[in-house]
Amino acid sequence: MTLQEAIAARHSVRRYVKQSLPLQITQRLAEEIEHCNEKSGLHIQAVWNEPKAFSGLAAHYGKFEGVENYLALIGPKGPELEEKAGYWGEHLVLLAQTLGLNTCWVAGTFSKGAARSAITVGPGEKLVCVIALGYGAVQGVPHRSKPLEALCRCPAPMPGWFRSGMEAALLAPTAINQQRFRIALSGGGAQAKALWGPYSNIDLGIVKYHFEAGAGRGPEVWQAE
Repeated sequence: MTLQEAIAARHSVRRYVKQSLPLQITQRLAEEIEHCNEKSGLHIQAVWNEPKAFSGLAAHYGKFEGVENYLALIGPKGPELEEKAGYWGEHLVLLAQTLGLNTCWVAGTFSKGAARSAITVGPGEKLVCVIALGYGAVQGVPHRSKPLEALCRCPAPMPGWFRSGMEAALLAPTAINQQRFRIALSGGGAQAKALWGPYSNIDLGIVKYHFEAGAGRGPEVWQAE
């Protein structure tokens, strides 16, 4: 499965079957987590076979079932933390999709106390959110999306690379499907910003990762304002 195929196939899944993840998959994810932490300065951690974080009232409210594995997105406190967590977390989400797993971003509907007992949050660090993952009891469904033109600012004719980036950005998961972001063509690149909304800075990181993948460009696509 290519990265573009993973973007198209990934849907949020809240119900999971009780099936242990193969060693080769957990090792592959652990290797990539280490790589992400080295590149980003984050402190992402994987938690395997731990059901307590998703067994309380919050998880019940979020309609989660059978979650025993998750990624904890942790990093040094600061203004860039949430966007970084979104960007590198989505990198891992799409890797998980290529490995045959399902995922769901979770910011509020899990037990932070239970999660903290299974992870290490160092001095000056913050647990941003978690990503549930495993073998889904279902494969999820596509989310509704706003029109492409409502989420970008680009004079006609729209460059092909920009359109491809926007099409991938439309498929990015966002909190309560709010899609509170805007991307504008800027010179030979693009600018992206988060609008007001819950967890919109996390969403911005996720969206930027999708846009880069769809446009076929790396972080150099982004132009300073």
